[in-house]
Amino acid sequence: MQHPPTAKPPRRHWTKHLAPLLLAWVLAAAWGSVVQTQFNLQALVGLGVAMPAALRAETTWRDLIGFGPVYAGILAAGWLPALAAAAFLARRWPDWRTPLLAAAAGLGMIAAVRAVDAVAPMPMFIDATRSLTGLLAMAAGAALAGWVYARLTRPGS
Repeated sequence: MQHPPTAKPPRRHWTKHLAPLLLAWVLAAAWGSVVQTQFNLQALVGLGVAMPAALRAETTWRDLIGFGPVYAGILAAGWLPALAAAAFLARRWPDWRTPLLAAAAGLGMIAAVRAVDAVAPMPMFIDATRSLTGLLAMAAGAALAGWVYARLTRPGS
């Protein structure tokens, strides 16, 4: 008796990754925008400027709207090559997919920010990244977003 040919399992189409990637990208951009705002506001507090909660909240909101899209563009420039490289490596080491994508998202953000700093007329385009603490705080948001993306797109989900 002859068995019918076994159908290949359907390949995951790239569009299944688009919504999770956009969600992660927005999360990372919002995180980075909020972090840079808080670092800047805290620097003003250190200079003796009064910073009531309402002003802090309004400034954060305005930065989300004004700086958030700029930062999202910078983030995308770093993420595209970094996440592509991580996805390539994850095919070879599938057990490491989530940490690879999370690390790539954080490192891609750092690379993009440092590339912008290299061509910007001011010493640092994003003042919060002047310190290692600020840079790592922003990178943590990007890495967390990379982890979210990896979990939402894990095989079998």
